[in-house]
Amino acid sequence: QVQLVESGGGLVQAGGSLRLSCAASGGTFGSYSMVWFPQAPGKEREFVGAISLTGGSICIADSVKGRFTISRDNAKNTMYLQMSSLKPEDTAVYYCAANVEGLFRLRVLRDQNEYHSWGQGTQVTVSS
Repeated sequence: QVQLVESGGGLVQAGGSLRLSCAASGGTFGSYSMVWFPQAPGKEREFVGAISLTGGSICIADSVKGRFTISRDNAKNTMYLQMSSLKPEDTAVYYCAANVEGLFRLRVLRDQNEYHSWGQGTQVTVSS
């Protein structure tokens, strides 16, 4: 059973940057497709981006395109979310998740039911 641990969250001023990490253990990270789903206060989790098992395919939500990028280092069993030009509305708990079957299907990437393992989340707070 894969375990995921997010880190890198914190308090940052608007316009600043953060890099989140999602470290995996207990499985074969290189065979998983991965995703980030932040959850803002009082709201549902919302897809911001996904990356295929090799990193060759990436999908970023339009709402953060140009500001957020996703990458992964399979040798380090870690996925990253680089966030720049942060806005107060980016404030959320950021969760990473894995599809352990390695599926990367564009039409269902935003469906949380596609993902089998979830981390505990890391808090990102952007002050104005």
